[in-house]
Formats: sequence, structure tokens, C-alpha cells
Amino acid sequence: MITEKINENSQRNKSDILIGIYIFCIVAAELMGSKSFPIAKIGTFNLSGAMGMFLIPWIYSINDIFTEVYGHERTKNLAKLSVLIVFLIVIFSALAIALPPSARFLPMEESYHKIFFQSIRISVASLMAMAISNFLDIAIFVKLKRKMGKSKLWLRNNLSNIMALFMDTMVFMSLAFYSINTSVAANINFLWGIILPYWLLKTAMSAIGTPLVYAGVRWLKN
Repeated sequence: MITEKINENSQRNKSDILIGIYIFCIVAAELMGSKSFPIAKIGTFNLSGAMGMFLIPWIYSINDIFTEVYGHERTKNLAKLSVLIVFLIVIFSALAIALPPSARFLPMEESYHKIFFQSIRISVASLMAMAISNFLDIAIFVKLKRKMGKSKLWLRNNLSNIMALFMDTMVFMSLAFYSINTSVAANINFLWGIILPYWLLKTAMSAIGTPLVYAGVRWLKN
């Protein structure tokens, strides 16, 4: 009885650590994930990445770890938490830029307003993207698990992540960067030009992290 209680507390502590990492990925991606950086130049095409590509794949991988160990109902609660966090960031950002600055803060107000006003649109786009793609990831992973059982975790993890990351990237980029002052054709051309490379880069990061998904599942189950 005592051993079971110790094991239960240990597993709860481990799951809390993963939830903490999950929250960090969401918050850091919202605040710093939009910065882009050059990766390579292929002919005349400049391949760029964004800081969010290092964080967003882990949100879906932690979904898969939780689903594998605890089942999809608990993971759905985790997905609801992600949507709530982004929603609160949007609300607080709006409040932060609406309040007038103090005399001491006034010299920094323009930069502060520029950064966080932009982050509101980014966060709204992220909120919609996460609300759709997070639950899509869970649904696909659960469906694959019902067909494959507990085997081929690497395949279930990557297939669900590939689809979820594509949906996340498409919805986010469309809402965040669609220009109403530009033609539909020009918008489509521009958006696909950033959706495809970002999706492929995030998918690559997800694939690289597959061994850590196995490690996370073993760590929680031990």
C-alpha cells in the first residue's frame, strides 16, 4: 500500500514536470516564436526558420506521450489548458497596451506597444491554430492507436504530428499574415511560400525528437 502511494506520487510529480514543459513551450512560442532567422540559401530561394519551430512540435509530442500513458481524456484537458493559456495571453496583452504608461515608462511605450500590439494578432492566430490542431493531433493519435495497439509509437507519433503541424501552420500563417490590401492570388502565393518550408522544418524537428517521446513514455511508466 505504501509502495503504491509512493509510485502514484512519483508519477504525479513526473507528469507535473511534463505539464510545466508544455506550458513553457506555449508561452515561449507566443512571446518569442515569431522571430525568423536564415537557415540556407538554395539558388535564389532563402530558406528561413522561426523560433517557434523549436517549441511547437513538443506541444504535440507531449500530447502523444500523455495519450500513450494516461489516455486521450486527460490529454484533452491538456489541450484545453493550451487554449486557455493563449486566450489569457491575448486578453492580458490587450490590457497591457490599453493602459496609459507612467512618466518613467513613457520613453519605452512606443516599442512596447509595437511589440505587443503585433503579438495580439499573432496570439489570436495562434489561438485559433492551436484550438484546431491540438485536438486534431489527439484525435489522429487515438485513431491510430486503436488500429495499431501499443506498437509503432514512432509511426503514430509522427503521423499525428505531421497532420497537426500542417493544420497549425496553415491556419496560423493564414490568419497572421493574410493582407487585406493584397490580391487573393498574391496572398496565396506568399502564404504557401512560408507555409510549406515552416511545416517541413517543424516536421523535421518533430521527427528528430521521436526518441525523446519514447524516453518520455518510459519515464512516466517506470
